[in-house]
Amino acid sequence: MASRTLSGSPSVLPLYARAAAPLLPGASLLPFVPGGGGEIPEVELELADLRPDPAAVAAYARVCGFTLRDTLPPTYPQVLAFPLQMAVMADGSFPFGAIGLVHLENRIEQRRPLSVAEELTVRVRPTPLQPHPKGQTFSLQTVVFAGEELAWSAESTMLRRGKPPAVDVAVDPGARDKVQHQGGELGFEPVAADVAASATWRLGGDLGRRYASVSGDRNPIHMHALTAKPLGFPAAIAHGMWTKARCLAALEGRLPGAFSVEARFRKPVLLPTTVEFASEDREDGAIAFTVRDAGKQTPHLDGLARPVGSETKAKRGRTK
Repeated sequence: MASRTLSGSPSVLPLYARAAAPLLPGASLLPFVPGGGGEIPEVELELADLRPDPAAVAAYARVCGFTLRDTLPPTYPQVLAFPLQMAVMADGSFPFGAIGLVHLENRIEQRRPLSVAEELTVRVRPTPLQPHPKGQTFSLQTVVFAGEELAWSAESTMLRRGKPPAVDVAVDPGARDKVQHQGGELGFEPVAADVAASATWRLGGDLGRRYASVSGDRNPIHMHALTAKPLGFPAAIAHGMWTKARCLAALEGRLPGAFSVEARFRKPVLLPTTVEFASEDREDGAIAFTVRDAGKQTPHLDGLARPVGSETKAKRGRTK
């Protein structure tokens, strides 16, 4: 695997321009533009000596509903990693552009709260493509170190929509199951439909733009109906990571300092809309939660948070 240490956080806007270039006829033939097809490159990007900006953290906390503290919201390291994730996907060796990708799943493990004042090292790498009934998926794996300590990690599964690839079952007997289950079934029992909502959230049409301003994620599917429709959505959709962050903000005070939280993004949240939040306690301190349409009751997100024990502590080293 090729590993590269960056001297500073990449500028996201130029990366978006490169990520969008494959939408132009013939642009993918250029060596510096992604979209030439093939496989996901084996690469890892690292950014060291990174200190969060307290003002940026405070703005993020306000948009997502977190209480302002001297520790980072548990989803904020994803924001720190986002420029590296975009740099991976905007590279000329990447097989397709990032514009229009759909976030299917996200799993975070916070081994301890991170102080706003800590100096961090962030690493990002992609995983190989996997077949999916609606196209192909891959994941972006992120780890965050505080000094030599692995303090936070995440994996985001992304869908590139399109015709599912052909699967040769004679060569790979398990491939058909991979097509059916990659990004499909939940790994836990979701909150039952009859569990009463504990909160109702009215989401404005500008939510995608407000979250983009604090996260850097300006994918056109989130910004406006005019930019979402050419990419197959009838209206702008809320960022999956905003929805997950808002859920964790609603669970503040119920989560330990060390926990893992997985979420499956089910039906896109078309903006503007009104949604409900519900949660229920499970065994071993786990909390299941859901976001559903306030009218039709269709689920937008299903998630589960679990405590993490001290046995997960790890030291810094290259990801394998």
